[in-house]
Amino acid sequence: MKIEKILVLFCVFMLCASVCDVLPIHGEEKIYGSVVRLHVLANSDLEEDQALKLKVRDAVLSYVSPLVADCKSREEAIEILQDELESIKTVADAAVDREGYDYSADVTLTVEDYPTRNYEAMSFPSGAYVSLRVMLGEAEGQNWWCVLFPPLCLGAASEKLENEEAFIAVGLTSDQYKIITETDETKYYLRFKILEAIRGAGE
Repeated sequence: MKIEKILVLFCVFMLCASVCDVLPIHGEEKIYGSVVRLHVLANSDLEEDQALKLKVRDAVLSYVSPLVADCKSREEAIEILQDELESIKTVADAAVDREGYDYSADVTLTVEDYPTRNYEAMSFPSGAYVSLRVMLGEAEGQNWWCVLFPPLCLGAASEKLENEEAFIAVGLTSDQYKIITETDETKYYLRFKILEAIRGAGE
């Protein structure tokens, strides 16, 4: 009987230790509040509409990326993007016109729900993020996501160290950064699920 109790206590201890290892650390929710996403929606899934989506993406990024490159916070980036919405629409419409299409772009800055999404060496948990949303025509085709701020869309910060510096510069800690980069490890996957569940329960 004594051995059985010891085994039970040991199992409880190990369970608690493993749960503690994957529970979101303090401030982990800041991941949601430190980035701005870019979301470009194609008119349809036709090959030509999908090709146009990428050309509009490139035009928008060429215009927007320099605007937010030196921002020190998400709030600063949001303020700039809000002021530039009409200009961003003009850039997107011009890209559409150059390809000879008769539909236009609708550009908004809004809070949008995203699924868990991988970006090369990074992965972001599902949840609500501030998003620059570019909708082309009927916006019923496959879409394209990236992280607009910190400015990672163009791949200019492809090295992990540069990425980490970019996120730490806007307020994330090294531990919080690990949550979006070391996603190949089970414990980080579990952190995502726990973090998403906590956010869902609070809504």
